[in-house]
Amino acid sequence: MRLIILTQYFPPEIGAPQNRLYEIAVRLNKMGVEIEVLTAMPNYPEMQVHAAYKGKRYVKEIIGGLTVHRAWIYAGKSRGIISRLLNYFSFVFTSMFTGLFRLHKADYIFCESPPLFLGISALFLKKAKRAKLIFNVADLWPESAEKLGIITNPTLLGIATRLEEHLYRKSFLITGQSQGIVNNIKKRFPGKTVYWLANGVDLAFYDSGKTESHWRKENHFTDADFLILYAGIIGYAQGLDVILNAAKATSDKTEMKWILLGVGPEKERLLKLKEGMGLKNVFFFDPVPKTSMPDVWKAVDASVVPLRRLDIFKGIIPSKIFESMAMCKPLLLGLEGEAEELFIRDGKAGLSFIPDNGNDLAGKAIQLFNNREEATFGTSGREFVRANFNRDTIAQNFYNLLTGSS
Repeated sequence: MRLIILTQYFPPEIGAPQNRLYEIAVRLNKMGVEIEVLTAMPNYPEMQVHAAYKGKRYVKEIIGGLTVHRAWIYAGKSRGIISRLLNYFSFVFTSMFTGLFRLHKADYIFCESPPLFLGISALFLKKAKRAKLIFNVADLWPESAEKLGIITNPTLLGIATRLEEHLYRKSFLITGQSQGIVNNIKKRFPGKTVYWLANGVDLAFYDSGKTESHWRKENHFTDADFLILYAGIIGYAQGLDVILNAAKATSDKTEMKWILLGVGPEKERLLKLKEGMGLKNVFFFDPVPKTSMPDVWKAVDASVVPLRRLDIFKGIIPSKIFESMAMCKPLLLGLEGEAEELFIRDGKAGLSFIPDNGNDLAGKAIQLFNNREEATFGTSGREFVRANFNRDTIAQNFYNLLTGSS
């Protein structure tokens, strides 16, 4: 079986879709699937092409045993709509050209969305390579883009909606990253096959029992400090002001430290806000390679995962949840809907707080702080992801679906 993975985001970029697609591709490849990845020159989230790829129109490389084809992309630091569209559509066209002349014929083409517009290239390559289209929906576009203010032009929203509907109709299989996404699409397109291709975690890699961490000491935190970690993109959707507001409300708890590890468009503003609020208990760190993340998780006491309080996020499951749970870290979750039901109610992995409410987050953090010796949340969380979100099992089930195996 031959499979083309078409995605704008792939390692060495750091992020949720990059890790998720790489991990499932490696596993499918080990099962005998011949995989080619068609992606862009790495540039996200800094919106600057990495030095090793700068000035190149095409690169072919091997990553983790996978053949990866990279095409040129426009990367501009402006967050305006014109710059965003240039970023999206430049890769739409270069991926069509590169895919036409560089890729072999395939049985399936697996297209990652967002960006939704990459589906245009997927439809073109579907015909050119005589492949069946698997359209993977990690976020409901254009609905979420409208709610977040990324796209506000009514004409553009109308075009995007029609494109979304057309892509669903032309897909052999639609996959969704959460049950909320799957149910949304099933309701609107009852005749289509929609499959929950969940995110997950590598339990052998994220194993607190195997990891000896020096991160706490290297970064001058004491054993008495209670470290709460946010690790991921520092963007608008995450609503990370809530962490700074909670830090302000817990400033009298001198042992409680809030850590934000990552990069993104909101980082500079939040750094200035931290200084303006006079916060001494908030610490920003640049992202680290994936290989170093178990060391970081081992060093902290809890994780915090917020998103803005928008209805569109009720069907979202942030990938950073899985890593922290696998490392037995109690979860502070600021997200209503599916994630809260799965990981707080069913998985008993931590406490939920009202999204965008710093005082509520502060109260829940203090609750964990006052019961830090109680490891129930952490052990429950790991057992829950082991039983339900093991990447090996997820990949095997997807392989069985594609091959018709039982």
